[in-house]
Amino acid sequence: MRVFVTGASGWIGSAVVPELIGAGHQVVGLARSDASADALAGAGADVVRGTLDDLDVLRSAAAASDGVVHLAFKHDIAFTGDFAGAGEADRRAVEVIGEALVGSDRPFAIAAGTPSVPGHVATERDGHDPDLAAAARGDAQHVRAATTELALSLAARGVRSSAVRLAPTNHGEGDNGFVAAQIGIARDRGVSGYIGDGANRWSAAHRLDSARLFRLALEEAPAGSTLHAVAEEGLPVRDIAEVIGRQLGLPVVSVAAADAGAHFGWLAGPLASERAASGALTRELLGWEPVHPGLVEDLEQGHYFK
Repeated sequence: MRVFVTGASGWIGSAVVPELIGAGHQVVGLARSDASADALAGAGADVVRGTLDDLDVLRSAAAASDGVVHLAFKHDIAFTGDFAGAGEADRRAVEVIGEALVGSDRPFAIAAGTPSVPGHVATERDGHDPDLAAAARGDAQHVRAATTELALSLAARGVRSSAVRLAPTNHGEGDNGFVAAQIGIARDRGVSGYIGDGANRWSAAHRLDSARLFRLALEEAPAGSTLHAVAEEGLPVRDIAEVIGRQLGLPVVSVAAADAGAHFGWLAGPLASERAASGALTRELLGWEPVHPGLVEDLEQGHYFK
């Protein structure tokens, strides 16, 4: 297939592109900078210049493709407070790409996040809100969830759409996500901390395993599929903090919930959340099996601490 990939030079995209090319697909990657364009060309992909705001570019590239993988999101403005703006840009992009694919039965796989379902392990059946007006609530989780439902609804209009829900941490060498931030805070504070008893859990996957699931979604997922890129259902946050403390030679401490904002900053919310999730239905549907190291093993390899 000729596959159009947004976010192609990002953390997940830079793993998805070689995964697709290695399986014999041709990749056309969206690049908003010279550095991204050079990285994509170096990986063997064709390049189309533009951003999520260039709707005509998105429409044209999607229409000329045999399938689309949508990974781009304006994390830069989302993490500086404009969640609504990032979410709206994402929604417009999905609308435009979806319209270009309507009636074609071509695949359209988008990135999403596993839901938080306090009290039990989230499955692929959880977190679906049929009320797309949820986007009006204005927070990042609901805006993105509404856009995910929009993409899945395209299945009724002749698009083989699927949502690949990513675990809170997609780890691997070069990661700059939640775990890397947790390590940076530990260095700054002189202690490796967790909130309360640290028993809340995060699911996890190696980014190379997640990349393979995007390929399988593109090739095989039935229309309207929700997939979970989850290798480990739930690691206690305390266990992650203990590995970080051991690797950095720092004490491991509990931080009271009342002090979490001052200690962890923006990471306090994610670090306190319960994000256990299962990928069992995905494995049954597509035969996806993670083969790369788990999070603790990956941390023990030391590359996060160089």
